[in-house]
Amino acid sequence: MNRAPRRLPLVCRLVLGSCAWMLWIVVIGCATNPYTQRTQFVLVPDSFLNEIAAQQYEQVLSDPKIVISQDPREVEPVKRVAARIIEAAKHSKYAETAKQFDWEVTVIKDDQTKNAWALPGGKIAVYTGMFPIAKNEAGLAVVLGHEVVHALAKHGAERMSQALVAQFGMAAASIVLSAQGLSPELHRLALQAIGLGAQVGVILPFSRRHESEADYVGLLLAAQAGYDPREAVRLWERMAQASQGREPPEFLSTHPSHQTRIADLQRWMPEALVLYQQAPKAPVADLPSISADPPPSVSRSANGQ
Repeated sequence: MNRAPRRLPLVCRLVLGSCAWMLWIVVIGCATNPYTQRTQFVLVPDSFLNEIAAQQYEQVLSDPKIVISQDPREVEPVKRVAARIIEAAKHSKYAETAKQFDWEVTVIKDDQTKNAWALPGGKIAVYTGMFPIAKNEAGLAVVLGHEVVHALAKHGAERMSQALVAQFGMAAASIVLSAQGLSPELHRLALQAIGLGAQVGVILPFSRRHESEADYVGLLLAAQAGYDPREAVRLWERMAQASQGREPPEFLSTHPSHQTRIADLQRWMPEALVLYQQAPKAPVADLPSISADPPPSVSRSANGQ
């Protein structure tokens, strides 16, 4: 008498199917960074992320609390540096992407916020609180080079893809744990432990890798744009001083430590100096000081007026 072949338990079939699906999306989602040759995992289309980024940009600027500077002392140096960085990007290994971006630069009057960012699609914002840290146009070029590389290298798309896979993996883990007959409390604790392990072991290192990649390529872009790359080391020394040691342990941080960053920049410096020596030199001036008297600015209301 022929016996019917035994079927795998449902939970095993679900897990095996999940693994096969994840392997398939990893294969189709792989790309290579042209500078570091790092394999990237990107599932999110550029058009989708660029549209979201443009909406986010408008949402930030339409906040009535946001004040957009119109003071030429603040706006002109930022736009001058950004233009040179963008032009360098259009002649870099990211040229195709850089030429497709709809670049836009805004200076936000906020002396307390030490920040700058560049979104996928080319939307850039610099807060005036970054001026004392950047100090001069070469320092600002290092900052903008770093932020622009995040956008050009599709780090946002990579992180979003990574999060999608992580969520799928947690769902699969939940199925397996449920099949083990764990109590609801043990099931919850096990999922939390798995989540923490994924964050420390996978997600944070990927984020630090993105930061290091942006440091490296951003340094090259700043040098290619005609700015002295040695200012990058001085910038991060000022950044370390401004943070006053308030850094989490590196293995729990999404950013490399200041010491790691400075050491990496010094290691990459010979390559950057070659590009700097070959590039037309950019005029370098100090950025405006933050004063008690606010310069002319305009506040954007919810309707953008």
